[in-house]
Amino acid sequence: MFVRFTNIINSLQSLNKCYTNSEMVRKILRCLPKSWMPKVTAIEEAKDLNTLPLEELLGSLMTHEMTIKNHEDEEEQDKKKKKVIAFKSSTPDSSEEENDDEMALITRRFKKYLAKKKFG
Repeated sequence: MFVRFTNIINSLQSLNKCYTNSEMVRKILRCLPKSWMPKVTAIEEAKDLNTLPLEELLGSLMTHEMTIKNHEDEEEQDKKKKKVIAFKSSTPDSSEEENDDEMALITRRFKKYLAKKKFG
């Protein structure tokens, strides 16, 4: 964002339209998205916008952006850590019953196949 802003400001300066440092600071603060409003308010209240250098504002905004990114990464890692895998428990008796059910199903299918072969 800063590169685009600088390009626009430089183009305007070549057209003899110059902005003061405080005007540029205020323009940047105005263009930030709503999610940044708490940070904008904190900067406006803590610092004098008339004397705040543009570089200091950018440093503060970049620090805030990196902090947000770190929090998002931590939340993403926490979500990955919280995934729990549950395995179905089985006892030897239940597995034998399942095997019997599978065998009965296979036997029925085989009988149907033989019946179709006989009449086919």
